[in-house]
Amino acid sequence: MKIELAENYGFCFGVKRAIKIAEENKNASTYGPLIHNSKEIQRLDNDFKVGLIEDFKTFQPGDKAIVRTHGIVKEELAQLKQSGVAVVDATCPFVTKPQEIAQEMSELGYSVVIFGDEAHPEIKGVKSYATNGAVVVTSVDELEDLKLHERIALIAQTTRKVQEYMEIANYLIPRYKEVRVFNTICNATFENQEAVRKLSKKADVMIVIGGKNSSNTKQLFSIAKEHCKESYHIEDEHELNFTWFNDKKLCGVTAGASTPDWIIQNVINSIEKSIN
Repeated sequence: MKIELAENYGFCFGVKRAIKIAEENKNASTYGPLIHNSKEIQRLDNDFKVGLIEDFKTFQPGDKAIVRTHGIVKEELAQLKQSGVAVVDATCPFVTKPQEIAQEMSELGYSVVIFGDEAHPEIKGVKSYATNGAVVVTSVDELEDLKLHERIALIAQTTRKVQEYMEIANYLIPRYKEVRVFNTICNATFENQEAVRKLSKKADVMIVIGGKNSSNTKQLFSIAKEHCKESYHIEDEHELNFTWFNDKKLCGVTAGASTPDWIIQNVINSIEKSIN
C-alpha cells in the first residue's frame, strides 16, 4: 500500500504564530485552549510551563494571559487588561479581521450575519464585536424567519466550507437591497479543503488527523467522507485500526490546521510499520 500526504495539510500560519508566542512566554497561561489540539497543549505545558485557564476571572493582577488563536469576547479582553493582567495576544490575524468587520459594519447600521457555529470560541468573539448585535446561522433554513435590515454584512467563520458560505450569500443577495459579502475564510482552510477533496477522490482509505473538537479538522473529514467512504478521523496513532488498511492500494493522509508535524509523523510511521 502506498501512503500519500495531501498537497496542503497541518499547521497554518496562525497556529505556527501562536505556538511561537506561547513558547516565548514561559510560565504564562492561555485563556482557553490555545489551539484545538490537546496533545500540543500538553507539550506546551510540559516543555514550556504554559498552563491553561478556562475562566478569565481566575487570572490575578500580574499574571500573564495568552489570548488563544480563536480570539476571545471583546468585553473579557477589556476586563483582563483593566484588572492588571499582562495580555499577550495570540489571536490569529485571520480571526482579527472578521472581528474588525463585525464592529465596523454594525456601527454603520448593517445587520451582521455570521455563518458559523455559535458555540465556537471564534464566533463568540466575532459576535461580541458587533456593537448592535449579530445573528449566527449554519444554514439557509435558519435565515428564512429572520428580520434583517435592508443592508446586510455577511461574515464567515474562518474554517467553514466555501460552497456552504456561497449558499448563504446566494440566498441573501436577491432578497435585500445591499449585501456585502466578506471572504473571511482563510487561505489555509481553502487550500487544505481543496487538497483533501483531490486526494480523497483517488484514495482507498483516508486518515484525517486532528483534534475531535477542531472545526477545520471536522470539515476536512466531512469532505474526505464525501469522496472516500472509508475515511477516519483520529487524534493520534493510538486510534489507528490496522484492519482499515487490509487490501488497500492507496492511503491518503491529511491533518487539521492545529495538528503538529510530530503527531502526523507518528501516524505515518505506525501505518508504515503495520503494512511492512
